[in-house]
Amino acid sequence: MELDDVDLSNRRITVGCHVRPLDDLTRRAVLDWLDHRRSRWPNTAHPHPLITQKTAVELGPAGKLWATRATRDLTAALERFRVDRQLEEALIHGADPLHHALVFGIDEKTAIRYADSARRLLGAELEATPPDRALGPAGSR
Repeated sequence: MELDDVDLSNRRITVGCHVRPLDDLTRRAVLDWLDHRRSRWPNTAHPHPLITQKTAVELGPAGKLWATRATRDLTAALERFRVDRQLEEALIHGADPLHHALVFGIDEKTAIRYADSARRLLGAELEATPPDRALGPAGSR
């Protein structure tokens, strides 16, 4: 990913040739990182958003090992964020595996697994909702 792949004004981010919406949490994290990057390395012309002391004076991206080390002691790991984000997308968009495959660039089997998990969660949520609240205000749909 390069800096040009982050379109803050249109709230879009391109990851692996897939254009995705930039949610509020991710947008704030990107803005915070870019502020940090600008103050830490004000003169770098590095094209990648994630840089390190070493890569700030080069052109290559920060390595996977750096990203793994930088997030190792976090309460929630990157893998957990990825899974939560994919499940959230499945819940919001009605557990549509085709949508999920297109948004995240994942294969059909993985998209179907996420959609099935979202359907189970949605079903459990509906079962837990009292009948008078499931209809909405004043018993209407």
